[in-house]
Amino acid sequence: MSKNKGHSSKQGNLAVTAVALQDHILHDLQLRNLSIADHSKTKVQKRENRSKSLKRNTKAVIDTGLKKTIQGPKVEDPEKEYVLDPKPPPLTLAQKLGLFEPPPPPLSSDEWENVKQRSVLQGDSVQPCPICKEEFELRPQVLLTCSHVFHRACLQAFEKFANKKTCPLCRKSQYQTRVIHDGARLFKIKCATRIQACWRGHVVRKWYQDLRRKVPPTDAKLRRKFFEEKDSNDLDPAALL
Repeated sequence: MSKNKGHSSKQGNLAVTAVALQDHILHDLQLRNLSIADHSKTKVQKRENRSKSLKRNTKAVIDTGLKKTIQGPKVEDPEKEYVLDPKPPPLTLAQKLGLFEPPPPPLSSDEWENVKQRSVLQGDSVQPCPICKEEFELRPQVLLTCSHVFHRACLQAFEKFANKKTCPLCRKSQYQTRVIHDGARLFKIKCATRIQACWRGHVVRKWYQDLRRKVPPTDAKLRRKFFEEKDSNDLDPAALL
Protein backbone atom coordinates (compact mmCIF):
# COMPACT_ATOMS: atom_id res chain seq x y z
CA MET A 1 0.00 0.00 0.00
CA SER A 2 2.86 2.39 0.87
CA LYS A 3 4.49 1.74 -2.52
CA ASN A 4 1.24 2.54 -4.31
CA LYS A 5 0.86 5.77 -2.32
CA GLY A 6 4.41 6.86 -3.19
CA HIS A 7 3.83 6.02 -6.83
CA SER A 8 0.56 7.98 -6.93
CA SER A 9 2.19 10.97 -5.24
CA LYS A 10 4.98 10.96 -7.85
CA GLN A 11 2.40 10.80 -10.63
CA GLY A 12 0.54 13.70 -9.03
CA ASN A 13 3.71 15.77 -8.83
CA LEU A 14 4.50 15.00 -12.47
CA ALA A 15 1.00 15.97 -13.50
CA VAL A 16 1.21 19.27 -11.59
CA THR A 17 4.65 19.97 -13.12
CA ALA A 18 3.36 19.21 -16.62
CA VAL A 19 0.33 21.47 -16.16
CA ALA A 20 2.55 24.22 -14.74
CA LEU A 21 4.95 23.98 -17.69
CA GLN A 22 2.10 24.07 -20.22
CA ASP A 23 0.55 27.07 -18.49
CA HIS A 24 3.91 28.90 -18.47
CA ILE A 25 4.47 28.16 -22.17
CA LEU A 26 1.01 29.52 -23.01
CA HIS A 27 1.70 32.72 -21.07
CA ASP A 28 5.18 33.00 -22.56
CA LEU A 29 3.87 32.70 -26.11
CA GLN A 30 1.03 35.11 -25.29
CA LEU A 31 -1.65 32.80 -26.72
CA ARG A 32 -4.65 34.70 -25.40
CA ASN A 33 -7.23 32.62 -27.27
CA LEU A 34 -6.23 29.49 -25.33
CA SER A 35 -7.32 29.44 -21.72
CA ILE A 36 -7.97 26.79 -19.10
CA ALA A 37 -11.00 28.68 -17.80
CA ASP A 38 -14.39 28.40 -19.49
CA HIS A 39 -15.11 31.30 -21.87
CA SER A 40 -18.75 31.50 -20.87
CA LYS A 41 -17.85 31.89 -17.18
CA THR A 42 -15.23 34.53 -17.89
CA LYS A 43 -17.74 36.51 -20.00
CA VAL A 44 -20.32 36.38 -17.21
CA GLN A 45 -17.72 37.51 -14.68
CA LYS A 46 -16.67 40.40 -16.95
CA ARG A 47 -20.28 41.53 -17.34
CA GLU A 48 -20.85 41.38 -13.58
CA ASN A 49 -17.67 43.36 -12.94
CA ARG A 50 -18.73 45.99 -15.50
CA SER A 51 -22.19 46.35 -13.93
CA LYS A 52 -20.64 46.69 -10.45
CA SER A 53 -18.18 49.32 -11.66
CA LEU A 54 -20.99 51.28 -13.35
CA LYS A 55 -23.03 51.23 -10.13
CA ARG A 56 -20.04 52.46 -8.15
CA ASN A 57 -19.27 55.25 -10.60
CA THR A 58 -22.84 56.57 -10.80
CA LYS A 59 -23.40 59.65 -8.65
CA ALA A 60 -26.47 61.80 -8.02
CA VAL A 61 -26.30 65.16 -9.82
CA ILE A 62 -28.07 68.17 -8.29
CA ASP A 63 -28.99 70.98 -10.69
CA THR A 64 -28.37 74.29 -8.89
CA GLY A 65 -29.02 76.46 -11.96
CA LEU A 66 -25.54 77.97 -11.85
CA LYS A 67 -23.24 77.86 -14.84
CA LYS A 68 -20.42 75.41 -14.45
CA THR A 69 -16.94 76.23 -15.64
CA ILE A 70 -15.86 73.72 -18.22
CA GLN A 71 -12.25 72.72 -17.76
CA GLY A 72 -10.33 71.98 -20.93
CA PRO A 73 -8.16 68.92 -21.38
CA LYS A 74 -4.88 68.94 -19.49
CA VAL A 75 -1.89 69.59 -21.69
CA GLU A 76 0.75 66.98 -20.97
CA ASP A 77 4.45 67.50 -21.45
CA PRO A 78 5.34 66.04 -24.89
CA GLU A 79 8.86 65.23 -23.66
CA LYS A 80 7.71 63.39 -20.53
CA GLU A 81 9.23 59.93 -20.13
CA TYR A 82 7.10 57.11 -18.70
CA VAL A 83 7.17 53.34 -18.33
CA LEU A 84 4.77 51.36 -20.52
CA ASP A 85 4.56 48.33 -18.21
CA PRO A 86 4.96 49.65 -14.65
CA LYS A 87 3.44 46.52 -13.04
CA PRO A 88 5.08 43.10 -13.57
CA PRO A 89 2.82 40.33 -14.90
CA PRO A 90 1.37 37.89 -12.35
CA LEU A 91 3.46 34.82 -11.55
CA THR A 92 2.62 31.63 -13.37
CA LEU A 93 2.29 28.30 -11.60
CA ALA A 94 5.71 27.21 -12.90
CA GLN A 95 7.33 30.34 -11.48
CA LYS A 96 5.59 29.81 -8.14
CA LEU A 97 6.91 26.23 -8.04
CA GLY A 98 10.44 27.46 -8.85
CA LEU A 99 10.65 25.87 -12.30
CA PHE A 100 11.30 29.26 -13.96
CA GLU A 101 12.73 32.52 -12.70
CA PRO A 102 10.12 35.14 -11.75
CA PRO A 103 10.09 38.45 -13.68
CA PRO A 104 12.40 41.12 -12.24
CA PRO A 105 10.82 43.87 -10.12
CA PRO A 106 10.12 47.26 -11.74
CA LEU A 107 13.17 49.49 -12.04
CA SER A 108 13.42 52.63 -9.99
CA SER A 109 14.05 56.08 -11.48
CA ASP A 110 17.76 55.87 -10.62
CA GLU A 111 18.08 52.46 -12.28
CA TRP A 112 16.32 53.77 -15.39
CA GLU A 113 18.74 56.69 -15.41
CA ASN A 114 21.69 54.27 -15.37
CA VAL A 115 20.16 52.30 -18.25
CA LYS A 116 19.68 55.52 -20.21
CA GLN A 117 23.28 56.58 -19.56
CA ARG A 118 24.51 53.28 -20.99
CA SER A 119 22.39 53.86 -24.07
CA VAL A 120 23.75 57.40 -24.45
CA LEU A 121 27.35 56.18 -24.14
CA GLN A 122 26.66 53.56 -26.82
CA GLY A 123 25.16 56.23 -29.10
CA ASP A 124 22.00 54.22 -29.79
CA SER A 125 19.81 57.30 -30.36
CA VAL A 126 22.32 58.73 -32.84
CA GLN A 127 22.25 55.55 -34.92
CA PRO A 128 19.14 54.53 -36.91
CA CYS A 129 16.57 52.10 -35.53
CA PRO A 130 18.00 48.53 -35.68
CA ILE A 131 14.70 47.15 -37.00
CA CYS A 132 13.69 49.54 -39.81
CA LYS A 133 17.16 51.07 -40.35
CA GLU A 134 15.66 54.60 -40.40
CA GLU A 135 16.41 57.61 -38.20
CA PHE A 136 14.25 58.12 -35.12
CA GLU A 137 13.34 61.72 -36.03
CA LEU A 138 10.12 62.74 -34.20
CA ARG A 139 8.53 59.28 -34.02
CA PRO A 140 7.94 57.65 -30.60
CA GLN A 141 11.02 55.91 -29.24
CA VAL A 142 11.34 53.25 -26.53
CA LEU A 143 14.21 52.17 -24.29
CA LEU A 144 14.50 48.62 -22.95
CA THR A 145 16.11 47.52 -19.70
CA CYS A 146 18.94 46.02 -21.77
CA SER A 147 19.75 49.64 -22.88
CA HIS A 148 18.71 49.03 -26.52
CA VAL A 149 16.57 51.61 -28.32
CA PHE A 150 13.91 51.10 -31.03
CA HIS A 151 10.94 52.79 -32.62
CA ARG A 152 7.87 52.02 -30.56
CA ALA A 153 5.90 50.90 -33.63
CA CYS A 154 8.83 48.76 -34.84
CA LEU A 155 9.12 46.99 -31.48
CA GLN A 156 5.37 46.34 -31.34
CA ALA A 157 5.45 44.91 -34.88
CA PHE A 158 8.42 42.71 -33.98
CA GLU A 159 6.71 41.36 -30.84
CA LYS A 160 3.55 40.66 -32.83
CA PHE A 161 5.52 38.89 -35.57
CA ALA A 162 7.68 36.85 -33.17
CA ASN A 163 4.71 36.24 -30.83
CA LYS A 164 7.16 36.63 -27.97
CA LYS A 165 8.59 39.44 -25.86
CA THR A 166 12.33 39.32 -26.58
CA CYS A 167 14.82 42.04 -27.48
CA PRO A 168 15.59 41.94 -31.24
CA LEU A 169 19.33 42.49 -30.56
CA CYS A 170 20.33 40.63 -27.39
CA ARG A 171 17.27 38.29 -27.16
CA LYS A 172 16.68 39.24 -23.54
CA SER A 173 13.20 38.32 -22.32
CA GLN A 174 11.06 39.81 -19.57
CA TYR A 175 12.33 43.29 -20.29
CA GLN A 176 10.65 46.52 -19.28
CA THR A 177 9.94 49.35 -21.69
CA ARG A 178 10.24 53.12 -21.21
CA VAL A 179 9.24 55.86 -23.64
CA ILE A 180 12.07 58.35 -24.24
CA HIS A 181 12.61 61.33 -26.57
CA ASP A 182 16.38 61.39 -27.11
CA GLY A 183 16.09 60.76 -30.85
CA ALA A 184 13.53 63.57 -31.28
CA ARG A 185 15.72 65.95 -29.26
CA LEU A 186 18.79 65.16 -31.38
CA PHE A 187 16.73 65.53 -34.57
CA LYS A 188 15.51 68.99 -33.47
CA ILE A 189 19.10 70.05 -32.76
CA LYS A 190 20.17 68.81 -36.19
CA CYS A 191 17.33 70.70 -37.89
CA ALA A 192 18.15 73.90 -35.96
CA THR A 193 21.81 73.56 -36.94
CA ARG A 194 20.89 73.21 -40.62
CA ILE A 195 18.60 76.25 -40.49
CA GLN A 196 21.29 78.34 -38.80
CA ALA A 197 23.91 77.22 -41.34
CA CYS A 198 21.58 78.10 -44.25
CA TRP A 199 20.82 81.55 -42.79
CA ARG A 200 24.49 82.29 -42.11
CA GLY A 201 25.39 81.26 -45.65
CA HIS A 202 22.70 83.58 -47.03
CA VAL A 203 23.98 86.51 -44.93
CA VAL A 204 27.60 85.90 -45.95
CA ARG A 205 26.73 85.65 -49.66
CA LYS A 206 24.74 88.88 -49.50
CA TRP A 207 27.57 90.64 -47.65
CA TYR A 208 30.11 89.41 -50.22
CA GLN A 209 27.97 90.62 -53.15
CA ASP A 210 27.68 94.08 -51.57
CA LEU A 211 31.42 94.08 -50.93
CA ARG A 212 32.19 93.29 -54.58
CA ARG A 213 30.00 96.20 -55.69
CA LYS A 214 31.81 98.70 -53.45
CA VAL A 215 35.45 97.57 -53.22
CA PRO A 216 37.47 97.38 -56.51
CA PRO A 217 39.43 94.14 -57.08
CA THR A 218 43.25 94.04 -57.12
CA ASP A 219 43.59 92.35 -60.51
CA ALA A 220 44.19 94.88 -63.36
CA LYS A 221 41.64 93.44 -65.81
CA LEU A 222 38.97 92.99 -63.16
CA ARG A 223 39.72 96.45 -61.76
CA ARG A 224 39.30 98.04 -65.21
CA LYS A 225 36.04 96.15 -65.77
CA PHE A 226 34.82 97.23 -62.33
CA PHE A 227 35.33 100.94 -63.05
CA GLU A 228 33.86 100.65 -66.56
CA GLU A 229 30.67 99.12 -65.11
CA LYS A 230 30.60 101.74 -62.40
CA ASP A 231 30.97 104.61 -64.91
CA SER A 232 28.29 103.13 -67.17
CA ASN A 233 25.91 102.86 -64.24
CA ASP A 234 26.62 106.45 -63.26
CA LEU A 235 25.94 107.68 -66.78
CA ASP A 236 22.81 105.57 -67.27
CA PRO A 237 19.72 107.86 -67.01
CA ALA A 238 17.55 104.91 -65.88
CA ALA A 239 19.92 104.31 -62.96
CA LEU A 240 19.75 108.03 -62.09
CA LEU A 241 15.95 107.91 -62.07
